[in-house]
Amino acid sequence: MCLAPWSASTTAQASRTVVERKGQRLIALFAFGCLLFNYPVLSLFNVSAAVFGVPVLYAYIFAAWVLLVALMALAAESRR
Repeated sequence: MCLAPWSASTTAQASRTVVERKGQRLIALFAFGCLLFNYPVLSLFNVSAAVFGVPVLYAYIFAAWVLLVALMALAAESRR
């Protein structure tokens, strides 16, 4: 099987591009997480109410955390 000389460098560039995109996605998720857990957004959920017996603020923090973990897993395991 004969490979063209440019195929190895093209594969390396494609691999590098995938790694760069994955890094950019993880950085964007970090920024999104900082936004979700920042004071102005948290203050929106700091009310005296409950969701299934759990204070709204605690439910929001847990839901945001689960969302970030799921998105990071998708970004880390993505092949593109």
